[in-house]
Amino acid sequence: MLELKNISFTAENEDGEKQILKDVNLKIDDGFVVITGPNGGGKSTLAKIIAGIITPTAGQILLDGEDITNLTITERAKKGVSFAFQQPVRFKGITVHDLISLAAGEDISVTKACSYLSQVGLCARDYINREVNASLSGGELKRIEIATVLARGTKVSIFDEPEAGIDLWSFNNLIRVFEKMHSTLGGSIIIISHQERILNIADKVVVIANGSVKDEGKKDDILPSLLNAADAACKVLTDALEEV
Repeated sequence: MLELKNISFTAENEDGEKQILKDVNLKIDDGFVVITGPNGGGKSTLAKIIAGIITPTAGQILLDGEDITNLTITERAKKGVSFAFQQPVRFKGITVHDLISLAAGEDISVTKACSYLSQVGLCARDYINREVNASLSGGELKRIEIATVLARGTKVSIFDEPEAGIDLWSFNNLIRVFEKMHSTLGGSIIIISHQERILNIADKVVVIANGSVKDEGKKDDILPSLLNAADAACKVLTDALEEV
């Protein structure tokens, strides 16, 4: 289980200091958790703090009861924490097979690497020897990145807005990949997202706004109020545009 205790984060900007997160307390058990909320609310910052990319200003992070607050991103990775960026990193000169082997922590066979690619809906023979570079589309990179997470088999897998920058066809395939991952991988899968279709496959939804947890609970309890609020916001915007 992942537990966040009184997590706060303050960042420096041109106007001085800005508090991004304020005393966030959260328990995440095994299962599929979607963290959502308005832009600028602190969702991506929270994801990076869990992964170890950012160090919190205050608070404590526990993984299965162990304090990992001061561990580096590499040390957390060894403990079983994975992080997938909004824009996956490209690696010129590194093949897909190389990348999956690095993720697995061993020089795995082509057959085994291909099995991970097949799980994310890619034809293995078309990708296994390709470089992870600009020749790959955003959707392809997203699925290859998920294949590396599958190869690692981590306790906590974090995805920061995985739908960003990909086309509708790739997004539809991404949903199917997450559904399969949810049913087979185990552990905690944490996704930062606004997308209703991703929210619909969650076990738990956490709403972050203005740096704090505003609501959390089962999808069926949280989603209706979120959708009603979104509909109300759209109506206000529509009415305002009609008056212009």
